[in-house]
Amino acid sequence: MINEENMAKNSRIATWTGIVLALGAAAFFLVSPYSAAAEEKEEAATEKPSEKAQTAILEEKWGVRPLSMRQTAKGYMLDFRYRIIDAEKAAPLFSPKIKPYIIDQASGAVMAVPDVPKLGSMRSTRKPVKDKNYAILFANPGQYIKPGNKVTVVIGDFKAENLVVE
Repeated sequence: MINEENMAKNSRIATWTGIVLALGAAAFFLVSPYSAAAEEKEEAATEKPSEKAQTAILEEKWGVRPLSMRQTAKGYMLDFRYRIIDAEKAAPLFSPKIKPYIIDQASGAVMAVPDVPKLGSMRSTRKPVKDKNYAILFANPGQYIKPGNKVTVVIGDFKAENLVVE
């Protein structure tokens, strides 16, 4: 009986912890100091030719421009920001049936998008809007992926390779 009570209590604590983390992430998105213009200027200033070629391919095929991959939540989450260039081409990436993940290129470690109880997936599955920035939060348990690591974002057939974690 005591074990069942402890298990129920632990389950409630885990649920509330997930909700608090999700609300914190949502608050971060609402008050984020990063603007689309600043991200685009930063991206243009630091891109290498191969990155520009990859960006052009992703824009042409998928209607998406990757903006950044950053650690957030004290390193326990990875924040992938991207801009929709063509909403029609990008629409398949927003399907709730597709489960995005990232791959750490050095180790092959795979990190998924958390699916928080009562809030759902930490990404948008609504119809995309042209010239709007979007974000996907990936779990990074134990701060495994560090700044400077190269990762690949996979969303169905979409792959954005060689993104450097900031």
